[in-house]
Amino acid sequence: MEQKALIIGATGIVGGNVADHLLARGDWSVTGLSRGRSPMRDGVDAVTADLTSQASVEEALQGRDFTHVFFTAWSRQESERENIRVNGAMVRHVLDALGPSGRLQHAALVTGLKHYLGPFEAYAQGDVPLTPFREEQGRQAVENFYYEQEDRLFDAANRYGFGWSVHRPHTIIGFALGNAMNMGVTLAVYATLAKETGMPFRFPGSAAQWNGLTDMTDARLLARHLEWASTAPNARNEEFNVVNGDVFRWKWMWSQIAQYFGIEPAPFDGTTQPLEARMQDASRQWAEIAERRNLIEPDIGKLASWWHTDADLGRPMEVLTDMSKSRKAGFLDYQSTPDSFYALFDRLRHHRVIPA
Repeated sequence: MEQKALIIGATGIVGGNVADHLLARGDWSVTGLSRGRSPMRDGVDAVTADLTSQASVEEALQGRDFTHVFFTAWSRQESERENIRVNGAMVRHVLDALGPSGRLQHAALVTGLKHYLGPFEAYAQGDVPLTPFREEQGRQAVENFYYEQEDRLFDAANRYGFGWSVHRPHTIIGFALGNAMNMGVTLAVYATLAKETGMPFRFPGSAAQWNGLTDMTDARLLARHLEWASTAPNARNEEFNVVNGDVFRWKWMWSQIAQYFGIEPAPFDGTTQPLEARMQDASRQWAEIAERRNLIEPDIGKLASWWHTDADLGRPMEVLTDMSKSRKAGFLDYQSTPDSFYALFDRLRHHRVIPA
């Protein structure tokens, strides 16, 4: 029996990889709901709606039925209170449109480790749990739109009788352009600037991140995790951390990335030197590089997200994730994080996003 997936945010880093994975499986039909600003993958039926409008969502989904829905998008607002209002409503609008049909079997929600760390405006300011983070550590005593999204998911599941899963990845590595949370592409652009202009390839983050253990999440592994949790009976109605399964220190990984690009990493002096403050001339430099090297995107603002990479690498504490709950439930997949970076960089070169 064919399973029918609706992916909210199907053009993003997570949603795009979920679409690729499900289509490759052969027994899924895939529909993507987005604002219509970016093209869908081949094979994905496109639906356009304003997720913040209940009427727009209802109109877009009228007469359609799905067995599974995957929430992989969020809308960044000026404050956490607005994040809560807007992003909670987005989940509610979709589930209230699909739930009454009785055909929805499962809804999967992608959030992240800010579940444990707190939102950006109160980042790591509360009583952050001990690492590695475990699902049973629960919520922090701060406002967080992830919690509102979960509550809207739980409420709809109770009313309409479908199963749910919550997925908490760490920093995601994957191929997607124009995504505001894409460290892999940002670092590829930074390394290219360093190689082409001679600027130092300096680690921008904190000593805690440079020296401490950490992990990451490949978007392809996350896609497999989403399908697994949405179809495995013993994963129903559970929240899961999801990371690659290996650990590393940035003091080692930084040199591996530099080696890939054929540059020397600058020595780390122990001070945080954010990219956002050092990239004032990067737009002009990138436009010149794009023209000279025949790249497809001359606007660096559509590729690099200095602020988000600064936030990830500037954390003042170790961030490490436990995957025991998924392992015990049967998800045994693994992905090498260095290979995740190299595969992304190879694909960026292939598509002429960065020079070959």
